[in-house]
Amino acid sequence: MKIRQISEHIWSLQTWVLIPITVWIVADEKGVTLVDAGISGMTKGILRFIEAIDHGSLHQIVLTHGHSDHVGAIKKILEHHPVPVYAYAKEIPYMEGDLPYPRRKKAQASVPKGLVKILPEEEHGEILPIGGLTPYFAPGHSPGHVVYYHEKDKVLLSGDLFTSRKGKLRRPMPMFTGDMAEAVRSAVIIDRLKPARLEVCHGQSVINPFDQLPDYLRANQPKN
Repeated sequence: MKIRQISEHIWSLQTWVLIPITVWIVADEKGVTLVDAGISGMTKGILRFIEAIDHGSLHQIVLTHGHSDHVGAIKKILEHHPVPVYAYAKEIPYMEGDLPYPRRKKAQASVPKGLVKILPEEEHGEILPIGGLTPYFAPGHSPGHVVYYHEKDKVLLSGDLFTSRKGKLRRPMPMFTGDMAEAVRSAVIIDRLKPARLEVCHGQSVINPFDQLPDYLRANQPKN
């Protein structure tokens, strides 16, 4: 597993299974938050690293979405750290197997029912900050996909909203994206937040992604 500190409070942990798979550790005054849980083979590396950085125990797991390569280590991690796991409300029926993900024929649970809690929201539905991160609804790759922004470090943890290649923004993988047009529209979160650094699950860091946004949107406009 490749481990990098990408900002003052955030580390990326990456493994390769044909493609890179990345999760993130975020430290704050309450302890450690794990963003996404990768695949089951990442469990030992995640647990060892949380102990090694000495920023307190695991406080919670937050998910960008519920695809299997983002939840695979949850079960084993919870055996060591029985912490809450959070996802956006709209995503949970798909994760729990009540609804099939878009473009998939059958519903299939990626987590047991009742394991995942709804990300805390205000009464008007805005998602509240959690673990030093602010979640933003960014659908398209999946119906309830969210991204997490660390305002102090100016880092956007974008899950599968994008992929990247050699530091350039790329579309999410079409094979696994429910609504590509919606995913491209969700990319405007970069314009809203203007992060200094963007992290993707499948790819490498993108520095100053706002500079690439016009070209990205232009290249990925739906064809008539």
